[in-house]
Amino acid sequence: MTAGLKPAPDVRDVSRKDVRTVIVSSLMGTTVEWYDFFLYSTAASLVFDELFFPTDDPTVSTMLAFATFFVGFVARPLGGVLFGHVGDRIGRKRTLVSTMLLMGLSTAAMGALPTYEQVGLLAPLLLVLLRVVQGLAIGGEWAGAVLMAVEYAPPGKRAWYGAWPQVGLALGLGLGTGLFALLGNVLDDEQFLGYGWRIAFGVSIVLVLIGLVIRLRVAETPAFERMRTTQGAAKAPLVELFRDRTTRRNTLLGLLSRWAEGAAFNTWAVFFLSYATSSLHLPRNGVLVSVMFASVTLAVLLPVFGRLTDRITPRRAYAFGAGLFALAVYPAFLAFQTRDVLLSGLIIVLVLGVVHALLYAPQGTLYAQLAPVRSRYTGMSFVYQFSGIYASGLTPLVITALIAAGAGSPWLACGYLVLTGLIGLGATLALRPADLHENGQA
Repeated sequence: MTAGLKPAPDVRDVSRKDVRTVIVSSLMGTTVEWYDFFLYSTAASLVFDELFFPTDDPTVSTMLAFATFFVGFVARPLGGVLFGHVGDRIGRKRTLVSTMLLMGLSTAAMGALPTYEQVGLLAPLLLVLLRVVQGLAIGGEWAGAVLMAVEYAPPGKRAWYGAWPQVGLALGLGLGTGLFALLGNVLDDEQFLGYGWRIAFGVSIVLVLIGLVIRLRVAETPAFERMRTTQGAAKAPLVELFRDRTTRRNTLLGLLSRWAEGAAFNTWAVFFLSYATSSLHLPRNGVLVSVMFASVTLAVLLPVFGRLTDRITPRRAYAFGAGLFALAVYPAFLAFQTRDVLLSGLIIVLVLGVVHALLYAPQGTLYAQLAPVRSRYTGMSFVYQFSGIYASGLTPLVITALIAAGAGSPWLACGYLVLTGLIGLGATLALRPADLHENGQA
């Protein structure tokens, strides 16, 4: 059994068909949400700087584009608190339907925006507004999708079930970068900048409709139903989260542990796109294809490492992943300096597809252990989304600034990334099974 989570009697029987539907729903939901959210990061790396933030200095344009990418991470905690409250009060299912609709509509609207050349400052302002809406939606999605899987899971398989929604991040990233690479191959640069990138954003509507059909078939989790029947829903989940000393301590440690995973993903999957094409002058499509292959590798390995996590506990698995990330940073950037597209692509597959899988597979189940059912949606959202501000959203900006400060050398940035990995490792090791709540767990 996964440490920190105990089986609870169900309000109703759960069939294998129910569980399969939940897994497919969670996976589809996170795939759609992450496709939409990280489609923006791909566009920010490749086209938004030119279309929405044109300046005479390419570095300034890139940083402006990454700044709007960061805005989404500022909005995510607000969405996490808002939808976490709703999810703990009325249930996981209805909350997740709302977040999917919100994300899909905002992403499709981005694809229809006029550019700076057409309407001036109104273009980046509308882009930022829609990015805020995206942030609110993803802020409420992740915790709910993971909880649907974890709270349905039988004892001994919670980390494996919890890893499946995490696959949505890899699939969403792979779909986004893959579609951008395909469009880049069939269209010339002028066509791609003119309308090609908009096609990728419009596809979101189709994905959302498919996801909604599946998600509406899912029943509420047995753990939430039991809690509502025996205890009643929390009136103020956020207050309960910080009222208890143990939960408060776990929450603060969770915020620090997230630094490693957030910095790792946004370095390899977001910053690398811009760095490889702008600084290393590697071919755009070659870089996109390498990230796409890394995403496929990540998707395949996440359930595998989820199985492993059930045997060694989420805390140990996540700590190992954080330490491995810290060790991999300098060798990875050393390989990038060769400017060899094949070697750089192989390294991205290793650090994003393999090393990051060790971090991301146990993360959902680990964070589900930090709070009881009554405040769990809020607790998971708080840890994941508030830490996203500094762990994820600021990473491309910080690394870009550190490389500029080093006159193009990446070694200052590498030092920062190693530090984030060590902080994540230390905070995770400070989480002990004895410190986790055992009353009211799923």
